[in-house]
Amino acid sequence: MTSGRKPTPTVLKQLHGNPGKRALPLDEPEGVGDLWSPPAWFDDQQREQWHYAVDHAPPGLLTGTDREVLAIWCVACVEHAKAAQEVRKLGQVVKTKDGNAIQNPFMGIMNRQAMVMLKAGSEMGFSPAARASLGSAAPEFNDAGSGRPARTIKGSLASYLEQKPDSLN
Repeated sequence: MTSGRKPTPTVLKQLHGNPGKRALPLDEPEGVGDLWSPPAWFDDQQREQWHYAVDHAPPGLLTGTDREVLAIWCVACVEHAKAAQEVRKLGQVVKTKDGNAIQNPFMGIMNRQAMVMLKAGSEMGFSPAARASLGSAAPEFNDAGSGRPARTIKGSLASYLEQKPDSLN
């Protein structure tokens, strides 16, 4: 029987330290490549979501390998917003041609897209619970409580590791 808790990725243990001092796995698959440009088929709204996500994701976590999960999340965000606007405009209950009251069909779309967003987002650390399961940021890079804004490091994991303080080595 498993605990249901996902193991912390090795890359995060390297980033935040390995307090248990257990040997880190050498054969864990890693994501490959940087994640910068959205898919060519994205529209403007989807591209906007993509750039927002890349700019605000936990530093060094997303790689080119995560491209499709991020694409799914971006499309779901845009479709969720469109459906939510229709629900707002038409209401949660609409009338059929025959005058019968039914649930607005956009409610189902909105709810399904919300579930897709939550599932994909949790895989990428896009919620407080998901971030907690990934581990907390190193104090040197999370200046919360110090009166200074938290620093954001953009770019690949390699560039982040080059910039990190020696105390995290």
